Amino acid sequence: MGYLIYGSGAEYEIEDRTLAHLKIAVVAKLRLQESFLINWTVPAEDGSGRVSLWLSPAVPLQFRFAGSRPPELNRVWLEALAQSSHGTRGMIVMPESDAEAFIEASPRAE
Repeated sequence: MGYLIYGSGAEYEIEDRTLAHLKIAVVAKLRLQESFLINWTVPAEDGSGRVSLWLSPAVPLQFRFAGSRPPELNRVWLEALAQSSHGTRGMIVMPESDAEAFIEASPRAE
């Protein structure tokens, strides 16, 4: 498990593979100076609930991974994260297994 560390040190534990995909999707938006909302569900074993963060290029952001090797990236998952960021709910951190269905259901799908 790795950590997304935002602002003055708020840490959010996220599985390394998911975090690697988030890093690419988030940095792509921040590189364009875009601010946006990111959302995820907290699993029951971690207390349940939801987290929503407003990400801004002006706020420090770190991705800290537990593993030493970067995972192979899934382009469909990256596209699903990117597409979700344009909706009113903001970027939705979804499981890799949901990415293809999200893309197929997206109005942008052709």
